Amino acid sequence: MISAGEFRNGITIEFDGDIFTIIDFQHVKPGKGAAFVRSKLKNIITGNVLERTFRPTERMQRAHIERKDMQYSYNDGELFHFMDLETYEQVTMNADDVGDALKFIRENDTVKTMSYNNKIFGIEPPLFVELEVTSTEPGHRGDTATGVTKPATVETGAVVQVPLFVEVGNKLKIDTRTGEYLSRV
Repeated sequence: MISAGEFRNGITIEFDGDIFTIIDFQHVKPGKGAAFVRSKLKNIITGNVLERTFRPTERMQRAHIERKDMQYSYNDGELFHFMDLETYEQVTMNADDVGDALKFIRENDTVKTMSYNNKIFGIEPPLFVELEVTSTEPGHRGDTATGVTKPATVETGAVVQVPLFVEVGNKLKIDTRTGEYLSRV
């Protein structure tokens, strides 16, 4: 159990039958009246953000989110298949649960699955991936204005904005959180 007075960013709690992570909180002590905690909670499963105020003594159950390394095996059109690297069990997820998490992930890459009470609800890709450019327009000589970019398609099919000097066959380092090009490898 955790009281609202002990809230910190990143803590996960059970509230109203759902699992939330605290993304922002503020302890408020008004001149008159009792103190309270103003908080922003993000529903881990749906992604909805909820603003709530709590009395500092209100208690709720702390939720333990389990993260486990799994290998992305393949997509059969409807379901995404993953393999547990320890037990070799197969796990499937539908497209709604996966979302855009696999945008930069190739088959046989390792991802982290997030589960609560043994029910997987989300995927965390690695923070950075290295992917090869499969198609892009050639850069033109003279287009040297600072910050000019062009679209490039990488081997997973995702499109990334890259500098003009990037060519087909180059390996790129990409930030999976923002989808931004970081460097050539």
